[in-house]
Amino acid sequence: MTTKPPFRADMVGSLLRTAALKDAREKHAAGALSAAGLKEIEDREIIALIKKQEAIGLKGITDGEFRRAYWHLDFLSQLDGVDLVGGDSGMNFKGGVGVPYVLRITDKVGYSTEHPMVEHFRFLKENTTRTPKMTIPGPSMLHYRGGRKMMNMGLYPDMGEFYSDVGAAYAKAVGDFYKAGCRYLQLDDISFAYLCDPEQRKMLAERGDDPAKQPDIYAGMVRKALENKPADLTITMHLCRGNFRSTFIASGGYEPVAEVLFNAMPVDGYFMEWDSDRAGGFEPLRFLPKGKKVVLGLVTSKTGVLENKDDIRRRIDEASKYVSLDQLCLSPQCGFASTQEGNTLAEEEQWKKLEMIVELAAEVWKDA
Repeated sequence: MTTKPPFRADMVGSLLRTAALKDAREKHAAGALSAAGLKEIEDREIIALIKKQEAIGLKGITDGEFRRAYWHLDFLSQLDGVDLVGGDSGMNFKGGVGVPYVLRITDKVGYSTEHPMVEHFRFLKENTTRTPKMTIPGPSMLHYRGGRKMMNMGLYPDMGEFYSDVGAAYAKAVGDFYKAGCRYLQLDDISFAYLCDPEQRKMLAERGDDPAKQPDIYAGMVRKALENKPADLTITMHLCRGNFRSTFIASGGYEPVAEVLFNAMPVDGYFMEWDSDRAGGFEPLRFLPKGKKVVLGLVTSKTGVLENKDDIRRRIDEASKYVSLDQLCLSPQCGFASTQEGNTLAEEEQWKKLEMIVELAAEVWKDA
């Protein structure tokens, strides 16, 4: 039986917010519920969520990101030198929708005090009998969506210093999560998938970045963040092409970044989106070295339509033509609620998909 993550049946991280949690957040925003009152409801809903994940057979357990509004902004805005402000980064999703906030670099980036999410992890760990999994945005996310235009003038004349500072800040955060007992940490570093899209590469070039160099630069940030990675800490990386209210941003297969992705970072596993033809074929898996795993995101989180097991099994077989079946696992292609609004499906549909993943993994892998 597989006891070390990523697990044969796994999940990316976020889950649809419950009605009680949404109601509490609205009341808190309106001033009708205190911060302590909100936390009490968050605690209660997260405990129930944990029990539900355990009941359906998942081994890696998250808090569903129930304490966050956004998968990335809530973490990044708590780093030293980073402010969350209203605005449009230009990273709009298909259909024109977009998140009305951006990150601005107002001072040198750093990490001087324990991040609030370390305490979020402690609560998760205290309330599950399985492996608690923490998800945070990858270090490149502080650069990709805004670039230099989101930095105060003159703050970082040498971008190499910025990349190094962010990596160093992340190294301290990783250390704090480890001290708190975290042994399964995921970096949601979706910029690598965006770099596979010609439109995104054009956008980067037009703003002054070199899309041919960014994969190596971002890989360097991850190496810096993980330079003191303990041997018993599993690090996975999640890649997707955008996930906001069931919409997306990017398209394109992984070929342009595959070699760097799989071989230039001390990452143990990858959660990779493959639920539609926007992600291309499985050929890039040929670059995956022995000892690493890929979690195939073959079940979409964007709709409530339940996939056919035989179809998913066939796709697993296709992937195993390029890499050993032993190096593969199964999950949804992304979280179900990268933001508090969530994707356009019902909670019951979400759980049916996760149950199916657990069942199918047990059928495909004897050690599931």
